[in-house]
This record gives sequence, C-alpha cells and structure tokens, in this order.
Amino acid sequence: MTQKDIAARAEPNPFAIDPGDELPVGLQLTWRLRALIATGQLASGERLPSLRRLAESAGVNLNTVRAVYEGLEKSGLVVSRQGQGTFVAAGIAPAPELEEIAAEALRRAIGAGLAPRDLAIVALACASIPGELGGPATAELPVGFPDPEEESEAIEVRQELRRQIGRLEAELASYARDLPADLPTAPRRAVAHVAGVQELEQTRDTLIAQLSEAQKAAERRAKGEAQVRVQRERSRSARAGESGERSRGPLGRAMSWWRSKP
Repeated sequence: MTQKDIAARAEPNPFAIDPGDELPVGLQLTWRLRALIATGQLASGERLPSLRRLAESAGVNLNTVRAVYEGLEKSGLVVSRQGQGTFVAAGIAPAPELEEIAAEALRRAIGAGLAPRDLAIVALACASIPGELGGPATAELPVGFPDPEEESEAIEVRQELRRQIGRLEAELASYARDLPADLPTAPRRAVAHVAGVQELEQTRDTLIAQLSEAQKAAERRAKGEAQVRVQRERSRSARAGESGERSRGPLGRAMSWWRSKP
C-alpha cells in the first residue's frame, strides 16, 4: 500500500460504508445521508454530491446511489432538479444535538466495553416498543401532543409541500435574469425547528408569487426585445432602400448581379 493510499484511508470520509457489514450497502448509505441531513451537516438547500462522485466516495455502483436518492426524495428529504442535481429539501431544520447525544452514548458504551453496533440495535429495539420510552401506550396524549395518525398525515402533507417547493425553486432558477429586486419573501426563523405545514405552505405560496412576478418580468423583457428587433429591421429595410436607389447605376447593377450569383 502506497503512502497516498494510507493517507486516503486516514481521511475521514462522511460517505464511507462497510461492504462487509450485515446491513445492505444501500441502507447504510441512506442512513448516513439521513444522519448528515438531520444534524445539519448537509443543510437545507445544499447540493448533494453527483451520482458518480457519491458512488466513488461510498464505493458502490451508480444504481445503488440512484436508488438511495430516489428513496430520500420520496421521504421528502431531498429534491432533484433537472440538469442541476439533487438538493436537501427546503424547510428541514437541523438538530445538531442529535450528534452530541449519539456521540455521548457511544462513548459510554465503549467505556463499558460494549460494541457500538449492539448499542444501536438495542436503541432501535427500545424505540420500537410502544410506550416504553414515552409512557404507557394506553395513556392519554398530553395536551398539545400530536396524535400519531394526524402526525402521519401531516408528514405526508409536508413531504408533498417540500416536493412542490423543490419544483418551484427549480423553475424559478430559470428566471434568474428576470427576478425583480422587490420580490416578496417568506419570513426567516432564527431558531432551528421542523417546518410545519403552515410554514411550508407559506414558503410555497411565496415562491408561487415570486415565479408569477418573474414570468411577468420575462414577458415584458421579451416584448421589449421584440420591439427592438422590429426597429432594427425597419432601419435595415430603410438602408436597403437607399442602397437600392444607389444600385440603379451601372456599378450598382453590376454588384447586385454579382451578389445574386449562386
């Protein structure tokens, strides 16, 4: 192994997976990307690596990366824009404390001589048992606590809104030269949070308004350019008429004949 190979292995690769692990490589890569998005290491609106670059970094084939991106898009975590790439969806607020909590749990497990994989398995098992961590399963929900069925429906609505926002952002990007400086904008939030349906609807409606204004500006620009072309054509026609007057002489007629030869 060369020094370059050793150095490459020593470099922290955020997309590295273990092909010998019992988990499928596609699932490993999906969880890695979800973790990077959830902790804010991949921020909302940030462009993800291209299919080829991620495949090289993770050591998997292009079809695996394509399937991973498609799954994340169905979950509303990323959006694909034709000709531009794949981006983290709008409205996803990071929770950096997740990484701190996970790292602390890992330190405690390793300090106790336990395997990190066992910690992950037990954590998932505990989380999947209804009521074990959040109180009795049959207990009434506290005031203000979302009903699971309603929350599931809200998740689907948020995912669809994020897809709409992604499409609007992609379409708006094609009108970059026509965006007025006084476009309406959605209010920004100073505190990290998970965007709710109302906020995502507000973002979508704002983008619709921006797109409408940009399209109107593009139409005005197109009309102005068309008028300029008409004026130029009229000027050329006028000059051609003057030239025609001059070409009635012998030299002019000779040149006209020469120019018209095939």
